[in-house]
Amino acid sequence: MAAAAAPPPPPTPAAILLPDSTPTGHPLFVRVRLATPSDVPHIHKLIHQMAIFERLTDIFSATEASLSSTLFTSPPFQSSTIFILELSQTPFPPSPTPLFFSPITQIVTLDLPIDDRETETFKSNNRDGGFDAVIGGFVLFFPNYSTFLGKPGFYVEDLFVRECYRRKGFGKMLLSAVAQQAVKMGYGRVEWVVLDWNVNAIKFYEEMGAKVLQEWRICRLTGEALQAYGNPAN
Repeated sequence: MAAAAAPPPPPTPAAILLPDSTPTGHPLFVRVRLATPSDVPHIHKLIHQMAIFERLTDIFSATEASLSSTLFTSPPFQSSTIFILELSQTPFPPSPTPLFFSPITQIVTLDLPIDDRETETFKSNNRDGGFDAVIGGFVLFFPNYSTFLGKPGFYVEDLFVRECYRRKGFGKMLLSAVAQQAVKMGYGRVEWVVLDWNVNAIKFYEEMGAKVLQEWRICRLTGEALQAYGNPAN
C-alpha cells in the first residue's frame, strides 16, 4: 500500500504594502509679516530690482536714507505700510504677540528646490526669522478713500516678487494679505495699477477677481511740474 501524500503547504499571504509616509517634493516655509526699519536695506534693493523689471530705472532715485526717513513714521495701516515675504528651508519660530498684524505662514511643496543665487544679499535681518530665512518680495500700500462708497480702502503702490520666486503663488499671498486686512478693517476696496504691457500680471489680477478699468488714465504731477506750484505767483 502506497504512503499517503503530504498535504500541500498553506498559501503564503500576499504582502501588504503600506503607503509611504515620507513626504515628497521640497517643502518651503513661507511667511508674510510687517516690515520693520531693519528691512530698509532689503526694501531698497527690491525696489531697484522692480525698477529694472518695469524699465523705469531712469526715474529711480530712492535711497536707503530717504526710505528710512519717510517709512515707519506712523502706526501700520494709518499711512504707508509694507508686508515682507520671507522664505525658509526650516519652520519659522513662533512670533512674539503682535500688536498690529499676525504673520501669515504657509508651507509650499515644490517639485524642485529654488535656485536663489542672492541668498546672502537678501538674508533676513529679522531676529525671529530663523537662521536661513531670505526675503523674496514685498507689497507697499496705504489708505485712500472712496467718496462713492463712503468708506476708506487701500491703494497698493508696489507689489514685487524676486524672479526666482515668481509663478509659485507668492504674489497672490502678498496681495491676499492686503485684501484680508482691508476686510478686517471694514474697508470698501483695494486698488492698484498695472503696466499695460505686463499681460501676465493682468491675467493674474483678473484671475484673482480684480476688474481692470480700461477707461481710466493716471494723472501725475511730479518733478519740475510739481515744484512750480511752490511759487505763490502760480
